[in-house]
Amino acid sequence: MTNKTDRIIIFDTTLRDGEQCPGATLNIDEKLVIAKQLARLGVDIIEAGFAFASPGDFEAVSKIAKIVGTENGPVICSLARAIKADIEAAAEALKPAVNARIHTFISTSDIHLEYQLRKSRAEVLAIAEEMVAYAKSFMKDVEFSPMDAARSDPEFLYQVLERTIAAGATTVNIPDTVGYTTPSEFGAIIKGIIENVPNIDQAIISVHGHNDLGLAVANFLEAVKNGARQLECTINGIGERAGNASLEELVMALHVRRQYFNPYLGRPEDSQESLTNIDTRQIYKTSRLVSNLTGMLVQPNKAIVGANAFAHESGIHQDGVLKNKLTYEIMDAQLIGLTDNQIVLGKHSGRNAFRTRLKELGFELSDTELNKAFVRFKEVADKKKDISDWDLEAIVNDEIQQAPDLFRVELVQVSCGSNARPTATVTLRTPEGEELTDAAIGTGPVDAVYKAINRVVNVPNQLIEFSVQSVTAGIDAIGEVTIRLRYESKVFSGHAANTDIIVASAQAYVNALNRLYASLQSQEKPEEVSAQKV
Repeated sequence: MTNKTDRIIIFDTTLRDGEQCPGATLNIDEKLVIAKQLARLGVDIIEAGFAFASPGDFEAVSKIAKIVGTENGPVICSLARAIKADIEAAAEALKPAVNARIHTFISTSDIHLEYQLRKSRAEVLAIAEEMVAYAKSFMKDVEFSPMDAARSDPEFLYQVLERTIAAGATTVNIPDTVGYTTPSEFGAIIKGIIENVPNIDQAIISVHGHNDLGLAVANFLEAVKNGARQLECTINGIGERAGNASLEELVMALHVRRQYFNPYLGRPEDSQESLTNIDTRQIYKTSRLVSNLTGMLVQPNKAIVGANAFAHESGIHQDGVLKNKLTYEIMDAQLIGLTDNQIVLGKHSGRNAFRTRLKELGFELSDTELNKAFVRFKEVADKKKDISDWDLEAIVNDEIQQAPDLFRVELVQVSCGSNARPTATVTLRTPEGEELTDAAIGTGPVDAVYKAINRVVNVPNQLIEFSVQSVTAGIDAIGEVTIRLRYESKVFSGHAANTDIIVASAQAYVNALNRLYASLQSQEKPEEVSAQKV
């Protein structure tokens, strides 16, 4: 494949760079769930993790490589510093994948060379060339990133890229590691590379960028116009600091404005062929899944997948949309997987109808998972007359994709009111199977519940975020609670959904505490690896 490809390659780094977002840590099973959904979404490459970083990361990369890296599946990639041990770990973890890629990197900006690496340009050039060749000895697909490329001296950058391509790099990635560049500057960097790296036609130009100035997506689109053909992005734009370029925004910008971008990819202007391999109807479901499992909420006004993205409050807008959607909507909500047909099931619906609808929504459950979800569905249906697709999604995500099942909520009972002191009684089942009950007084019912739970679990923590969202409209709506706890320097998230918001709050809190408890009990002591940014 050369840099002249007429489509855009989508490289998803949600499971690697996205997981570096504080509080977004995922366990292996959760990573696998997301990887399967990314495959359904149609991403070309999944950066599954940083295999050398820890035994847990190695296992996650290996498991995803085996289960998702099938013949017709995406390329599975592992990050590796330009160090032999990193590259060896990546190669070993990726062995089960039919199509695999090692992504190795080293800094090239003078500020990184002086203060972080403490190496000369000549040393970095030699290391980059040697380590790309070493990675190439394990597999044919090798990507190289000159970290902080956007702030690197152009002439040195050209030299590094030429040498690494000659050493075997099939993709060269240009990272805006600190989110500093503007669109015109980033476009000029890509143009300069094409004009000044003699063998650039032997590799795909990729771009990676952070959103510190809110310009990541704009930078990428300008890079596409100037010759970049791979975009490294994350679901919901999650990632370090202000996050990464958002996959859904990039894909839909390229889809909605394909007549504008077609000529830059050598296509007829009026071509209706998609510029990516993404199944856009899977976008919303993928966004919700990543949000639920990471505990990172999507802001209501977020482009494409925010709750307000297709909402119209202005009377003028409402009038126009009722007459013709195109008056104020540039894309159909159904394009990203939203549907107007929300009511699908009720309390009299059977297991077969439940299974069929879940399959239509893209859920592939084992018999055990289906049984658990069906029991929960019946419980909700007894309290809520009509069950929507969004309700079903919340039920399945809450019931199936849980934290380690250590402590379990057995009873939540609260007493509160305008002239009463909020009091909560909580019963938890411990990991040993013992039922423990305690009570507490708080500033409100949720605070009282959390204090009672803390008395039972007895693990110190700091609650740093508590949020509640309604899945659907109506007084009987399922409420989703997301919380984040801090213990020392680590952040743990919890998520739960229930028609009773107090119960959901208790379950979400215990969910997060289970993650924290499992972390404390784990005998695994992962090696700390620095410079994971790229």
